[in-house]
Order: sequence, then C-alpha cells, then structure tokens
Amino acid sequence: MVNENSAQIDVIGSQVHISSLSQAVTEIMQQVTKKQGSYVCLANVHMCMEAIDDRVFAAVLQQAKLVLADGRPIFWAQRLLGASLAQQVRGLDLVLTLCRQMQDAGLRLGIYGGQDDTLVTQLKVALLQQFPDLNIVYAYAPPFRPLTPAEDEVQIAAIQTADVDILLVGLGCPKQEYWMATHQPHLSTVMVGVGAAFDFIAGRKVHAPRVLQLFGLEWLFRLMTEPRRLSGRYLKHNPRFILRFGVQYFRSMISRLSGK
Repeated sequence: MVNENSAQIDVIGSQVHISSLSQAVTEIMQQVTKKQGSYVCLANVHMCMEAIDDRVFAAVLQQAKLVLADGRPIFWAQRLLGASLAQQVRGLDLVLTLCRQMQDAGLRLGIYGGQDDTLVTQLKVALLQQFPDLNIVYAYAPPFRPLTPAEDEVQIAAIQTADVDILLVGLGCPKQEYWMATHQPHLSTVMVGVGAAFDFIAGRKVHAPRVLQLFGLEWLFRLMTEPRRLSGRYLKHNPRFILRFGVQYFRSMISRLSGK
C-alpha cells in the first residue's frame, strides 16, 4: 500500500506529489516566505513521457519543489496506485487561486512567457479584472529564439529588482521546466510552470466542457481545436503512457496480493 505520509507516488517513473489545490497553494505560499529559488511543475501525460524519453528532463522534475497532478490521467493513476487522498490540481485553478491569495497578502506577481507582448497585455488585463488589487510587478514575453547571455542577465536582474514573490512561467513543456531549473540558482522567487494557462486566462483558448474534464477527455477537446499542433504529441505519448501505466498497475496489484 502507498504510504501517503511520504507525500509522493511514482507514476511511470515520475514522483508526483499527493496533494490538493488547497495544500499546493499553502505549500507554495510557505515557500515564498523563504526567499529561495524553487519551482513547481504541473504534470500531465506529456510531461511524464518526456521524463521517460529524456533523463536530463527527468532530473529536472526530481529537483522541483512540487510536481502536481495537473492532468486527470495522472490523478487517476495516483488513485489506482493507492493514493486515496490524491486530488487533481489543474494549472488554471492553481494560478487563479494563487492570484487571489497574493492579492489578499499583498504579494508581488511576475509573468514570464506567452507567445507575444499582446498576450501578456491581455493576460494582465484579464487578471486585474478578476483581482483588481493584484500587484503585477514584472511581465516579459521572450522571443522564440534563445536569449543571449546578456539579455538573460537583464531579465534576471529585472525579476530580482522587482522583488517578485511568485513568477508564473508559461513557455510550454519541457521548455518552461528547463528554464526554471536553469534559473533557480539565480532567483529568489517561487516559479510555477503553468503551460497553457496564460492562453486560457487571456481568452485565446477555450476551456473544455466540464463533463469532458471529469472524464479525462480534455486532451480530446484540445486535439479537436488544435489538431495540427497537438496530434503528433498525443499520438506519440498517450498510447505509450497507457501501456507503461498498465504494466505498472499490474505489478502493483501483484505486489499487493502477495503482501509485499
């Protein structure tokens, strides 16, 4: 059986924290008070399979302060493996709850990522409509090309000068996770890799209907809305995830039945 006091469970090789939205927010807010560089990853099938395919990326996930079950299949996997207290922590829900808490606590928010300056502007407007007193002290949409060392140093200095408490990083997986791991030693902020949350908040992408979310079919809705961009990813990762988790679950059942 799973020892839920360990707070983590292995899902096809990635250690995913057994958590809930409220627990995750509490842990992040506690981390803010330490003024140390750290980062939070939101795990879905894509991320777990990237960790299978790339050992360097797997190490990046291992170094994260929190790896949360963003995708419903990851949450289901945790439950099937015996983590009865596990809950799904959707990235969008986490971002909005953090913003509410930050507004109430007077904390300083930073934004790094997005497709362009227009998206970042739309994101700021949308956030301030929901949280009028939210203190957004830094926002930057990097170009698609890698920053030069000099350009990167400018942004690191800007984040530090703005005294950002929580930095939302929206570069897409695995780019955002690599960015957070690389910059952790140079920043004293808590970074949260938020994936597509920027687009949803800014209104550029539409949410999947709630019923599809509950049945774990949000990926299918996204595939229908962005087939050219996402078809290759889902065809590559989803079948392999099901196969690998099926083997893991079968072995866990054998272990439970044998009393090990």
